[in-house]
Amino acid sequence: MTTGFYGKIARFYDAENSDKDDDIPLYLSLAEQYGDPIIDIGCGTGRVMIPLTQQGYDVHGIDYEKAMLVRAEQAMQQQGLSMTLYHGDVRTYQLDKKFKLVLVPYNGMMHFHTQEDQLTVLKQLRSWIADDGLLVLDLPNAGEIFATQETDSIMMERTFLEPETGHLVMQQSHSMLDRVTQILRVTWIYDEILPDNTLKRTFAPLVLYYYFFSEMRLLLQLSGFEVEGVYGDTDFAPYEDGCERMVIFAKPV
Repeated sequence: MTTGFYGKIARFYDAENSDKDDDIPLYLSLAEQYGDPIIDIGCGTGRVMIPLTQQGYDVHGIDYEKAMLVRAEQAMQQQGLSMTLYHGDVRTYQLDKKFKLVLVPYNGMMHFHTQEDQLTVLKQLRSWIADDGLLVLDLPNAGEIFATQETDSIMMERTFLEPETGHLVMQQSHSMLDRVTQILRVTWIYDEILPDNTLKRTFAPLVLYYYFFSEMRLLLQLSGFEVEGVYGDTDFAPYEDGCERMVIFAKPV
């Protein structure tokens, strides 16, 4: 499991992901259907938790990186919200509670690189889910990524203002995909323009694992789940050649 990365980029995270809200309507709809309590795995700064909490749901979140949870706590206090946050490793965290919705949003499962860890996580989630609950995994479509021609270039991703300082930040990336191990190694580069017009550069390496659907279906089966549906995005588009996402709904067996 990746550690350290989110501690480095915690202060950038909300600003660089300010436009990432396309999945929120899905989670709100599922919350209306399944009810609460709800747990967000890898909850970070509360991107998914906050809108669910604002609608009155009992929402919990777990994250390994304390720096991200601190920001979630700050947002919670500023907005007068009540959420339950757990600081720890989802693979080993002891939690005596059952959830109607277990969410692993926006590439969360990609942080687990070995089959042993993947099964450990999914079996843990199986122990946390209610008998009539739903597990949601939101992942990229690996087939689409693997078909893309690689480049050794540094890619410009986006620019944004870091909210605490107002500094302009230019985010870039350099990545290498190993198609045999299904491992992506990406270095995120944050160039921050300081008031004296000098530049502060932050390097943040990250390792991610790409799943194929047949592989994930088997991992879920081995962990006590059955796949109820798979979609090409959070709007229930077909999961087919060319789609960007692999959104999986699974129920406990």
